[in-house]
Amino acid sequence: NLQANVMSNVSDAIYVLDLNFNIVDVNKAFLQITGLAIDDVLGNNKIFDTYPENIPDNIKQRLQKGLTWSGELKVVKPNGDYYQIELNVNTMLNDDREISHYVAAFSDITQRKKTEAELRDLSNIDPLTKLPNRSYFQYAHRNLIRRKESHALLMMDIDNFKNINDSMGHDEGDKLLCMIAERIDSKIDCQHLLCRLGGDEFAVLLDDINVITQVLYEIESAMQTPFYLNSEMLVMSCSVGVAIYPNDGETTENMLQSADTAMYHAKSDTGFSYQFFSSSMNDTAVRRVKIESLIRQALKNDWFEVFYQPKIDLATQTIMGMEALVRLDHPEEGMIYPNEFIPIAEDTGLIIAIGEKVLDKACYATQQWRKSGLFNGRIAVNLAAKQFAQADLLQRIEHVLECTQLPLANLELEITESTVIENPELAIKTMEKLSSKGIHLALDDFGTGYSSLSYLKRFPIHTLKIDKAFIDDLSNEKDDGNLVASIISIAKNMNLSVVAEGVEEEFQVAALVALNCETIQGYFYSKPLSEDDFTTYLLKSNLSKNYNYLNK
Repeated sequence: NLQANVMSNVSDAIYVLDLNFNIVDVNKAFLQITGLAIDDVLGNNKIFDTYPENIPDNIKQRLQKGLTWSGELKVVKPNGDYYQIELNVNTMLNDDREISHYVAAFSDITQRKKTEAELRDLSNIDPLTKLPNRSYFQYAHRNLIRRKESHALLMMDIDNFKNINDSMGHDEGDKLLCMIAERIDSKIDCQHLLCRLGGDEFAVLLDDINVITQVLYEIESAMQTPFYLNSEMLVMSCSVGVAIYPNDGETTENMLQSADTAMYHAKSDTGFSYQFFSSSMNDTAVRRVKIESLIRQALKNDWFEVFYQPKIDLATQTIMGMEALVRLDHPEEGMIYPNEFIPIAEDTGLIIAIGEKVLDKACYATQQWRKSGLFNGRIAVNLAAKQFAQADLLQRIEHVLECTQLPLANLELEITESTVIENPELAIKTMEKLSSKGIHLALDDFGTGYSSLSYLKRFPIHTLKIDKAFIDDLSNEKDDGNLVASIISIAKNMNLSVVAEGVEEEFQVAALVALNCETIQGYFYSKPLSEDDFTTYLLKSNLSKNYNYLNK
């Protein structure tokens, strides 16, 4: 009959269900699309179970109320493949206008969806570099602006790129653009969006303005290595303009204009350059990136020097130990002090490499002074938070001591209160490992953090260092030493030695003597000295060579 012919010949899949949702009839198209056999279908009431979670109940509830349902679904085949359908489900009424069956029809839209996805890619992806294009950049940027999120826009173009196109042709120029795009994309973090705006212009969206200098460094690093095109070596550079939301613009268009203006001012023929739209921020960022670059150069060229500041035993007036302090002595920039480069080194993780250099140099120098009979105490080396968190910290330290031949007992590690209080339980385990090997431990900057006395009792430390801020509060006019006296009292009750650092005035020495402080460190006795100058200091000092400070 006509109804059977229609069911048999239409391209859409059709199936009929009874009131219990059992399949009572299907057409050929249904079997072809689903990959099911007729014997597996008839009487089956699980057809809706192949649809996404919560959809089956929704369909059934609507049908039982005499309503229709339509929508697009992703359906899983028995073999695990999936296909996408556009489904319409209706009720069938009998002569009494009561629901007798349900009928569903669907078409396979898998190919259509695939084509739509490809078209979306074409509209959002740059066909040359395969990076997101200007259209997608604008979409992503407007989303950031709509959410009022602080972010930065880096706009960059390749310096003198027109010369490449003119001399080597546009095909070769396109190849070079692809190489540049791939290299920069591999360097910067995947959470940052790199787009090609067109021509030789690229943009990077950063949703964290604190990483601007790091990303600028990564872009510079990506461009430093020469490119090879048709056996020719090309040294390329780029110029970058930086705009920050909302100060430099509250719309995509304004931000692009600000970044473009900054990029224009950054234009240079001498290599990688960048400019912030805000001049005040530019000065700070320029210095930060410059310092980071100097740190990397210094690590490579061994420009880090270790200076030594003596610790004086107040009872004997002799040198009982010294602290190793790092300096960056650049051949052109001159001496760069820790307060400028240490925070940047900590942010970038370079502090680990610096710390290892300091440890190695300090241990080697101390062993030479020991062998020559000039020194019989401990060298104190600071451990940065990232160093302290290393799983193989003890092995690294033991390796340095083995190479320099310095006994474990001659090493003291200074750990700041803020470092250990970040994760006290883990810190205790780490300190116990170090202490069990005979390494002396000192808690630096005590009183400036938030550690409780209950934790302090559990820390396997040997020394408390009183921060300079508390020493500065000592007065020669009145008794302002209550805090210092309290710290010394705590240390004595816990059988810990005490070192007061930052001592600069004679009245401070007198106050500390009165408070029974054992050891002081500061400019009153000596500023930090280079290795050669410290050797001279040791030779001139009234050193009691037979006094063994390792037992203190």
